[in-house]
Amino acid sequence: MSLPTRVHDDELTTEPSATVVDTDRPRSLKARRSLSDGFFRFGAHGGGVIVLAIMTLVGVFLAVRGAEAIAAAGPSFLTTQAWEPNSGNFGIAAVLFGTVVIGLIAITVAVPLALGTATYISEYAPEGIRRFLVGIVDLMAAIPSVVYGLWGLFWLQGSLVPVSQWISTYFGWIPIFAVSDFDPSDPLATPTVFTASAFLAGLVVSMMVAPIASSIMREVFSQAPVGEREGAYALGASKWGMIRSVVYPFGMGGIIGGTMLGLGRALGETIAVYLVISPIFVINWQVLSTGTNSISSLIALRYGEATPFEVSALMAAGLVLFAITMLVNFLAGYIIQRTRSGSAS
Repeated sequence: MSLPTRVHDDELTTEPSATVVDTDRPRSLKARRSLSDGFFRFGAHGGGVIVLAIMTLVGVFLAVRGAEAIAAAGPSFLTTQAWEPNSGNFGIAAVLFGTVVIGLIAITVAVPLALGTATYISEYAPEGIRRFLVGIVDLMAAIPSVVYGLWGLFWLQGSLVPVSQWISTYFGWIPIFAVSDFDPSDPLATPTVFTASAFLAGLVVSMMVAPIASSIMREVFSQAPVGEREGAYALGASKWGMIRSVVYPFGMGGIIGGTMLGLGRALGETIAVYLVISPIFVINWQVLSTGTNSISSLIALRYGEATPFEVSALMAAGLVLFAITMLVNFLAGYIIQRTRSGSAS
């Protein structure tokens, strides 16, 4: 029996190799789109383009209509407090300040309320009443703003005066809570200095903002992955610990989005604010005292009997409000992209 002989490397014969096929490149998959897919694709792209076009046209329209007033006022349009367009002395410093203050008060009150409501409905509410609570919150979001304004004018204002007096009495050493015309030691001090304030307007708007923000937060919280929930429980987390470590991080985009959407509505709210404020054209740092204003209320108040030049000034004020709202939305989108939320968790 013969043993196999070892063949040395130099004795190997080289034969022509077959053609090498490059298999590193991915295959290109071509799917034949159906007619319904084509319609959906066209509709989605068309809808996005139409929305962007409308927003651009709104900005262009406000800029064109307000160009005359902006050219006449110059940079002082943003720093002047008075509003006398026909005499050449006008600006939006006071109304812009009031708009921001009312919006901040509304968000400060609405966000904790909305967050607590959304957390209770999605995590704690019994199944039997959860659907009922969802319907109530969504119904509150659909109530017209004029109803909230009437509620604030005829009920909340009278009920809020004692609260404003108490805050001013014990926290008046803080400048924003001080009221110059109120003396806590005088038993005959009139309470009318606390009516029609920025605090009242902010609370009315907060009741309009809270249901919208709560609905968005609740929908996001309910989509938190079950696997991560059960994993937190398996590691010994309590109910509240699971919410803090899983639900809130997952829903951070919804929290920020609901907050910014509410802020956008608070900045642009018109009728409810118009009904409860006492319009002034002076920057009022005392949020509890009578007198404030906003850009949207200014437009509603003056547009009906405005001269052509004053209409241009109102359009310029609307352009500033439009720019602020767009800035808030862009900022919200940037923050959401940098958060650990949604599928990224």
